[in-house]
Amino acid sequence: MCTLHSGGKFDSKVYETSGGLHGVGVSVVNALSARLEVEVARGQKLYRMAFERGHPKGKLEDLGKINNRRGTKIRFRPDADIFGAKAAFKPQRLFKMARSKAYLFGGVEIRWRCDPALLKGVDDVPAEDTFHFAGGLKDYLGAAVHADTLVHPDIFSGKSGRVGAHGTCEWAVAWTADADGFLSSYCNTIPTQDGGTHESGMRSALLRGLKDHAERVGQGKRAAVITSEDVMVGAAVMLSVFVREPEFQGQTKDRLATAEAQRIVEQAIKDPFDHWLSGNPVQANRLLDFVIERADERLRRRAEKEISRKTAVKKLRLPGKLSDCTDTAAEGSELFIVEGDSAGGSAKQARDRKTQAILPLRGKILNVASAGKDKLTANVQLADLMQAIGCGTGAHYREEDLRYSRIIIMTDADVDGAHIASLLITFFYRQMPRLIDEGHLYLAVPPLYRLTHGSKTVYARDDAHKDALLKSEFNANAKVDVGRFKGLGEMMPAQLKETTMDPAKRSLLRVVLLADDREGTADSVERLMGTKARLASPSFPTKLSSPARICSTFRLPRATPQGGRTSLSPSGAVLTALSALLSRARGNPTPFFGGCARPATAFRADPAIVPSWVWESHAVEFERFITEGISNEKASNRVDCYRGLHWSGACSRYARQGAGVSATCTGL
Repeated sequence: MCTLHSGGKFDSKVYETSGGLHGVGVSVVNALSARLEVEVARGQKLYRMAFERGHPKGKLEDLGKINNRRGTKIRFRPDADIFGAKAAFKPQRLFKMARSKAYLFGGVEIRWRCDPALLKGVDDVPAEDTFHFAGGLKDYLGAAVHADTLVHPDIFSGKSGRVGAHGTCEWAVAWTADADGFLSSYCNTIPTQDGGTHESGMRSALLRGLKDHAERVGQGKRAAVITSEDVMVGAAVMLSVFVREPEFQGQTKDRLATAEAQRIVEQAIKDPFDHWLSGNPVQANRLLDFVIERADERLRRRAEKEISRKTAVKKLRLPGKLSDCTDTAAEGSELFIVEGDSAGGSAKQARDRKTQAILPLRGKILNVASAGKDKLTANVQLADLMQAIGCGTGAHYREEDLRYSRIIIMTDADVDGAHIASLLITFFYRQMPRLIDEGHLYLAVPPLYRLTHGSKTVYARDDAHKDALLKSEFNANAKVDVGRFKGLGEMMPAQLKETTMDPAKRSLLRVVLLADDREGTADSVERLMGTKARLASPSFPTKLSSPARICSTFRLPRATPQGGRTSLSPSGAVLTALSALLSRARGNPTPFFGGCARPATAFRADPAIVPSWVWESHAVEFERFITEGISNEKASNRVDCYRGLHWSGACSRYARQGAGVSATCTGL
């Protein structure tokens, strides 16, 4: 009590484990106390000794025999000459320490009492309380997260080690979906606020266990990007280790430095964690998906920071080829996303520079529904788009950072334009769903036809609109010049402004999500744009390898051999059949994809003999046909080409009729 470095804990014979070793702490307390009393109950006898300002006040007293008591009790009063007359302990800190001892020693009961006079103005500390956690850390953690939504419904907990072993370990872990996580660690009941080697062992064991589970369920590639930081996001963790002769960094013992502690914790947790995941694979997969989402968010944030850093270094004022508007306020401003530099050039001349910005994209963007996160973060076009919009993606979306009040997708009025629009809508649906919910995403409606007779010119959105205008705007015997726009780049800036960009004359379709069919929308997007199509038609044949079957199913003429060719591959039949049907349905004289596949010249189909009802009545069969045709021939390089056909048909049939874009029709 009066001599430094006289602790009795060096040889591990008196104590299995302990927080202190040298006896410095109690000697300092004794020196700084006006009075200190020690009582030791040992061998059914009670001993007592008193000190004042570090000096003993008499010899050790033997108070005689005592039953049902053992251990040490120390009472002390700080010296007022050193700390001042108003020195007092903080009840909150002592209350937290007493409670922590109760769950660190599961089953031990600790009774708390505090003078009510010391609790004035303190709301979260009672005058009397009893702490008892029969289940140790698991009970305490369960009480701490009972109001939170858990990713996995069970708490992963356990305890390892035995008496006489070098170290023991106890843990409890729960992953919360809607709250911040925390990690509270202890070594020999000492709180290690700055972590240390035992926390490193915990992180390593959890990361390795999740990656092993991902390999078992075939998700190893997706889980390759996760790190221990991703695993610990949202994790509520309690960890307690007991090791012999622990080593700490600094006298305050805030960080554990014992290298052996990492091995003890890692070996203790690894196998139980594997069994815990295997015991409930459905919930384990939910936890794996949750952690992978956190990894994706981390990579996305890093990519956004990298873009910002590169922008600052290169001193770029605008991302990509963005031609920004002069108005800096988001309210009333618009961003037009167009395909190609030619369309971008026309749009830049037709726009209102004050409120309308133009961002040209180079062809079809990445399909985010079927691409990996690494491709998403590395895609320059999407990076330009996200930077131009400015509101962030996913959980980091902030409407107040949105640079424009309207995001308008303006693509050509043909199948390729509809496909690009579907890819862009898929991007916003997957990465910025709140942008759609808040009503910021729109589709422009450019004309497909120009009808001219003399000095009169009108524009038609589609075939039906063209036929209606021919009847209503011109005489029956008038020779109307019908011109079809191949793209926005062919339109004069004045025409583009008059028909598509002038707020007083244009038509816009707002993209909406059906609130009562969110699951159906997600399923439709995955079916049409995801990596695995799940189109079904029980009445349709499962094997589509014969051109004759294709022709008979869809009422098409048989193949006519040309150049000595007598057979047609499944993909060629798919391409030609779709080309003929779409040509007829859209009223075009030539197939859309005549040059896309190698056998395009080997099949001769007259669109005139294909009834218009064939496309409508066989829409589902065509979807199944596309999927299985691709699967049979393994022509994965044509997936995007085929997948876009359904989207283009839906956009053409519904959007041009002014019905908007709905979840039941197009998946968005």
